[in-house]
Amino acid sequence: MFDWDDVRIFIAAARAGSLGGAASRLGIDAATVGRRVARLESALKSTLVVRSAQGLQLTAAGAQLLQVGLEAETAMDAAGRIAQPDVVAGTVRISASEGFGGVVLAPALAGLHAARPGLRIELAASSGFLSPSRREVDMAITLSAPDSTRLIVEPLTSYQLALYAAPAYLTQRGAPGGIDALAGHDIVGYVDDLIYAPELRYLDEVRPGLTPHLASSSIRAQRDIIAGGGGIGVLPCFLAEGLERVLPDVLIQRRFWLSTHREVHDTARLRAVRGWVKALCEANAALLNPHP
Repeated sequence: MFDWDDVRIFIAAARAGSLGGAASRLGIDAATVGRRVARLESALKSTLVVRSAQGLQLTAAGAQLLQVGLEAETAMDAAGRIAQPDVVAGTVRISASEGFGGVVLAPALAGLHAARPGLRIELAASSGFLSPSRREVDMAITLSAPDSTRLIVEPLTSYQLALYAAPAYLTQRGAPGGIDALAGHDIVGYVDDLIYAPELRYLDEVRPGLTPHLASSSIRAQRDIIAGGGGIGVLPCFLAEGLERVLPDVLIQRRFWLSTHREVHDTARLRAVRGWVKALCEANAALLNPHP
């Protein structure tokens, strides 16, 4: 017979993808996480995870146990809500793009914590997205609407992108007179084979065949390259403070989508955080869409 608490620790390790990540989330040390997972494997007489350079990888048995464990976790959460249906407490992990997560969500988290001290928010703001359908996160803010029957997906907000350069670059090189003139300028953009969503192929939308001379998988790094005088590039308008807009006729529109796993969508903590995210987007409407 196995200990349910070992399953809880295994779920945390599977979600984090590492013993250290699970330890940080649970408030225990990584060695303890490793021992508890090993004890669970011994009790079940099955290997659940293998360690690799990329972190923990689930075996077939591990993936099956994770699914069963998540279902049990959801059932226990539901049972708890019968006694306390309106208590806003617990952990909510949010996946968001690096730019939106860092510029819009992160600065507002202190206010959310002050208003909802029972909530623990984990913000995964990076290039690429974690998946609520695999229960890597509770909520995801993505560039396209996920296609999964396990998720409840809704449009969150539109946002605008434009061409920007540093004032010093424009002083030295001059502003391009039109789209075709961009071919004579240094261009900043994404590393082509590291683009994780088709919505990020901005340069082809501006001018087919436009290729970056300086590239990064990180939009925040691209912004810093542009600010350092590295060239002209497409940025979300909410990331462009201190830069000058180039070719005002170029305006790109995109949309963020909000998705949550169907099984936790209506929990008090998810309802509270969804409402907060939507209100935050409304409050930042002029930052997200500054141009008519």
